[in-house]
Amino acid sequence: MIAKIIRKPSLRALWSLVGEPLVAVALVFVSTTAIAQPFYVPTGSMQPTLAIGDALVGSKYPYGYSRWSAPWGLGPKSEKRLLGKLPAHGDVVVFRLPRDTSITYVKRVVGLPGDRIQMKAGQLTINGAILPLKWTGTGKVQDRNGKYADANLYTETLPGGVQHTIFKLRWDGWLDDTKVFTVPRDHIFVMGDNRDDSLDSRAVPDMGGVGFVPVENLMARAEATIGSYDFLNASGPASWPGLVRWQRFFKGI
Repeated sequence: MIAKIIRKPSLRALWSLVGEPLVAVALVFVSTTAIAQPFYVPTGSMQPTLAIGDALVGSKYPYGYSRWSAPWGLGPKSEKRLLGKLPAHGDVVVFRLPRDTSITYVKRVVGLPGDRIQMKAGQLTINGAILPLKWTGTGKVQDRNGKYADANLYTETLPGGVQHTIFKLRWDGWLDDTKVFTVPRDHIFVMGDNRDDSLDSRAVPDMGGVGFVPVENLMARAEATIGSYDFLNASGPASWPGLVRWQRFFKGI
């Protein structure tokens, strides 16, 4: 009878088996926590800036770090952020929805702590000043069924001179005339660029809106789209290639 020789695995073999995958997981964890993270846009509330079906990349470091910077919200709850810095007016931010932190939203920052925000006849007012709107033509806005319609485009100028484009269809909607909202400490006020189809800080959580967003809930600053696909109009394999929006690849936000 020939005895079998059982060799103990070498340290190098153990490293290949266990260590290398752990390093790969650690690198992914660190990069998506500290550097950047991809996100997907399933709705049209940020049109024309972000289209339904856009994939974007957000940088994680501009506002510092909180538990929502890490995957699955790991870490202790805190109103303060590590290396924290407030967003600027006009930043497009990704955040955890305050009333349901399992949901991720993307909106534009229009109000910072202490700002007084109000809508008057469809125009945004900050600290008593109505923001200038300049009509810049028309564009195609997509609804939740995938249909496109013409909508007016306006350039809005925020405090500090930041300009961005919004869609506006009407001036008498239920969020076009609001009370004055005073943004609390350690919170921000956000709105969608598709002003007539965005449940944002103008609507309280009980009405399905966002309300004020704690700075702790910030996840990233949206930097660029990295791809886009019009999935709402996919009707079979033959339609798929034509639904890729090549012009939205690697486009700054």
